[in-house]
Amino acid sequence: GRLEAVTQQMGYHPQYLDSFLKTQHYLMHMDGPLPFDCRHYIAIMAAARHHCRYLVNLHVLQFLQAGGDPQWLRGLDYIPPKLRNLNEINKILAHRPWLITKEHIEKLLKISEWSWSLAELVHAVVLLAHCHALASFVFGCGCEQDEGLGGRGSLKALSPGNQCFCEATSGNGCVQELLRVNRKRSLDSCVELDSLRERMQRIHMETESREEMRLPQQDREEGEGQAWRWVSRMGVPGWLSPPADPDGAVTSATNLACYMQDPDFGYQDFARRDENQTQVFRVQDYSWEDHGFSLVNRLYSDIGHLLDEKFRMVDGLQSTAMAKRQGCEPSVFKRGIWNYIHCMFGIRYDDYDYAEVNQLLERVLKVYIKTVTCYPEKTNAEMFDRFWKQFKHSEKVHVNLLILEARMQAELLYALQAITQYMI
Repeated sequence: GRLEAVTQQMGYHPQYLDSFLKTQHYLMHMDGPLPFDCRHYIAIMAAARHHCRYLVNLHVLQFLQAGGDPQWLRGLDYIPPKLRNLNEINKILAHRPWLITKEHIEKLLKISEWSWSLAELVHAVVLLAHCHALASFVFGCGCEQDEGLGGRGSLKALSPGNQCFCEATSGNGCVQELLRVNRKRSLDSCVELDSLRERMQRIHMETESREEMRLPQQDREEGEGQAWRWVSRMGVPGWLSPPADPDGAVTSATNLACYMQDPDFGYQDFARRDENQTQVFRVQDYSWEDHGFSLVNRLYSDIGHLLDEKFRMVDGLQSTAMAKRQGCEPSVFKRGIWNYIHCMFGIRYDDYDYAEVNQLLERVLKVYIKTVTCYPEKTNAEMFDRFWKQFKHSEKVHVNLLILEARMQAELLYALQAITQYMI
């Protein structure tokens, strides 16, 4: 058994991991406007835009365990029209979020019997942005390439193998155990496996016991049987794989094209847009702190606080070594990366000198950041290994966390601004 790869990589920065897991759990498993099966299907749609098999497989299993209709997994043609109508903003948010307009919002809110409520749409938009950005992290840290092996720099077998970051909470024993281990020693170091396995196994058994009390026996058996029948036809990462039968291993993952429309639609440089396209997004006119936070928190209770904590957490991560190597203050270096990412999506800060970006970020690093941010599916192991050869793995993960959060905030700003314009 292994800790799932995303958790392993984020575990280099345990305080951030804790904040991420709280947000992930709230989005997927706590009370909210959207049904649980729809949440996981929206995650599947979002991850498919970047051909992220890793996340699609995780959410397929979660979708079935939440009671989702297996027919939906045949593709967008088999899902309710209301859900299928989300495809357009999924496509735009994933690749060119500056094209989102209030007309897109109005269309979703006013389609007779298939209309969305504002609260449902905000929940869906947060899910889409979350999963698009998480796909960047998955590719950027090598979780997709090393599927089932824990990604690069993996933590050696620590858990009994049944805890997914989709299910974890900040109060979960497995998470707290990981945080304790990370604070005590580096993830690169050797750990005492026997005693840790024993503690993890006990935590896992207690978690399973609580889950069994929560579900009727028949529903649980049907859900699990349905889920394993599906994953037996798919290659899934790490602990999700059912035991291989005597005749061979699990077959390869399904084709993701069924979850997409217009697959050729992708990122285009904002700087090369046509003259009649959307103007530059100025943060002074619409920012997360002054506008986005209050709107999202009003329509989807408490999610604004969780997102804000996550944005602040990544900004507060220690990066002294990275900045020293670049010859600048940590805050200056992190802001350069953040503003460069936002710039690629047409978001500008009037109080920032963009000449600093070229001074702070060497070309190889800029190429890496742009690839992971804009078309993560093109990221490969060589790119990860080439950038910052002298830096520690944990520092490279830190860069990927900045990419994740900056990209997510960029998508949210465009979507929430369009919702605000509709409401006005």
